[in-house]
Amino acid sequence: MSYQAIGNKLAAGGTVILDGAIGTEILRRNVTWADHQLASRPEFVRGIHEDYIRAGADVISTNSFQLCRRALYNHFRDEVHRRQIGSTDLDDRANELLAASVRLAIEARAHAAAGRPVAVAAAITTLEWCFRPDLAPSPEQAKREYREIFQVVKDAGADLVLLETLNSISEARAALEVAKSLGLPCWTSFVCDERGRLFTGETMAEMVAALEPLGVDAILLNCAPPGDINAGMKELLPHARVATGAYPHIGRFDPPEWMFTDEYPPARYLQVASSWKQMGARILGGCCGTTPEHIAALADLRERPAQA
Repeated sequence: MSYQAIGNKLAAGGTVILDGAIGTEILRRNVTWADHQLASRPEFVRGIHEDYIRAGADVISTNSFQLCRRALYNHFRDEVHRRQIGSTDLDDRANELLAASVRLAIEARAHAAAGRPVAVAAAITTLEWCFRPDLAPSPEQAKREYREIFQVVKDAGADLVLLETLNSISEARAALEVAKSLGLPCWTSFVCDERGRLFTGETMAEMVAALEPLGVDAILLNCAPPGDINAGMKELLPHARVATGAYPHIGRFDPPEWMFTDEYPPARYLQVASSWKQMGARILGGCCGTTPEHIAALADLRERPAQA
């Protein structure tokens, strides 16, 4: 199993490199993100995965952010409206694309890893918009929906689940319980605010206390500016006993797409990531706005001692 090498490395205190952005990288290459390009241009998505592997990523994440039945159905007033005006394949589309996202990552690994251990992480976020914890469904409903999603990615061959851009302990716990019940290794990654707290106001200490007894394999922070991630890491690291990590975004959100800026070129990004390694982080990668060049810069940290 491809995750075993990653898990062993983390257990030994090594550094693991996660890949960078997929959705914004598609946009950066002047292609729309419609249907995640999983059906329209699968070779394009596969090529981005390959670029991240060649850049040095040990874990590549699937192009499946907000890809679920609920996200598609939310465009309609209700089920009657959806069936009246919606495309006839909506009942099956999300699961078919989820499976395709895993297959493309596996194909990229087979083509570009050259025998190096690379794990495929199914990237799954909150069921509603990731910056709005007030919209989250009940834990019982969340478990039902996550079970469907996780079964699809498991059957497609994902090595682990990367629950990313989480915003509350409640939904994270529900999803983690489902992942572990299916035998899937699970990393949870939270978005934090400038104080280093979750968007619900919950603390990192509270989150760690809730998730570690459930068997979470790693706890990360993502999809926030480097400064906010830094605040979050200071709050997280004193409490976590499992592997920790960070993958911030760079740039700004200009709805509905991403705004690229030059604030964090690869050399500067390496500097901030180095500081998190010195603090104790063991998983380092990139979120929105990062590129294969940023991940290539981070790959230098893999063999660098934590205390230089």
